Parts: sequence; structure tokens; C-alpha cells
Amino acid sequence: MSDLLTTAEGAWGDGSVRLTAAGIVITAVVIAALVIFAAVLRQRGKKERVKITTKQLVFSAAAMALALVCSMIKFADLPLGGSVTLFSMLFIVLIGYWYGPYVGVMAGVAYGLLQFVIEPIFYTLPQMLFDYPLPFGALGLAGFFSERKWGLQAGYVTGVIGRYLFHVVSGVIFFASFAPEGMHPLVYSLGYNATYIVPEAVITLILISLPPVARALQYVKRQTDRP
Repeated sequence: MSDLLTTAEGAWGDGSVRLTAAGIVITAVVIAALVIFAAVLRQRGKKERVKITTKQLVFSAAAMALALVCSMIKFADLPLGGSVTLFSMLFIVLIGYWYGPYVGVMAGVAYGLLQFVIEPIFYTLPQMLFDYPLPFGALGLAGFFSERKWGLQAGYVTGVIGRYLFHVVSGVIFFASFAPEGMHPLVYSLGYNATYIVPEAVITLILISLPPVARALQYVKRQTDRP
């Protein structure tokens, strides 16, 4: 493991580690394998052959790229992870909204792993899972609302709540020692994670509910070549 991990001095305090170059490469391979496995599994799970069109791949890749770029535009950056970004969660939610929860969740998991590769600092593997692939995968739950009225808004709220709950659990289990003296770890985790998730969520909901933006997003959805 020493070839894959190194001590992350000055990051989250004692005990955190960082991926080495070899660790980053292996993680990238895992992301690629995950995407391929998900595509094969989906194909076998259907009675009819599933055809993934070029347009679907382009739209999904573009949404993930936009999410990644917007995640780097931060209005607030918390010391133990988490930041208020430029609508980055919305683009992962959109993939689920376009193509359903299966594709949305898998895209979110892959995106979470990409986020981890960009800043590969963690304590343990379970903590990494609860702070990267699982919470971002939860954003894909928006796909369950793709055909409903106000589906994007409902899906966005559902996805964000899913992400929030994973981070809260991570905070209680893995970051309890950072809670101020006398404060319950659950209260600390609820407050800490709400600090960066709620502001971005509220601003995004206001934006996507504006009539011109809502019409534009509906137009984009009609162009996505949903199966």
C-alpha cells in the first residue's frame, strides 16, 4: 500500500493520506472499468438490446465536464472538505433527469471518483466511499422524477438530500473528533454539511425555476435523444 498512499501533511490533520501517482492511475482505471461494467450490466439486464447513441455519450460527457469545471469555481471552501460551487451539482442531476436513475447514479459515482482523483486525500476506504462516489451517485436519483411536472426541481432536491445524508453519516462516523467540545457529532455533522450544500441548493433551485431557464433546460432535454 505504501506505493499507492503517502501521508497528507497539512491536509486534515494527523492520519490522513494522499494517493501517489500510481494510486491515481489505478483509481482512473477503476473509473473506466466501472463505466464499462455498468454499460454491460445494463445491456444484459434488458430483453432488448440497449443502444447507447453517440449523442447520449456526448451530452453525458459534456454535463460531467461542466460539473467538473464548475466545481473548481468555489465561493466558499471548508477546511475538512465541501464547498459552495457554481451549480456543479446541477449538471450531474441533469444526467439523471435526461436518462433516468440508472445512468444518473452511475454517472454520479464516476464523477465522485473523478473528484477524488483531483484531490485524493482521505482517512480510510469507507470514508472515501461515503464522501465521494456514494454521495455524488445519490445525485442521480433525480432520474426518478424525469417524467413528472416540476421533475427537475423535485429530482434536484431528492438528489441533494441524498448527497447530504451520505456526508452527514461520514461526518458522524469519521469526523466526530472535530466536533466542538460538548456538541454531539450528529449536530456538528448536520450543521457542517448544511453550511455548503444548502446555499448552493437554494440558489440553484431559484435559478432553474426561472421561466427562461426552465424553458431552456426543457429544450435541452428534448435534444438529448433519450431512449
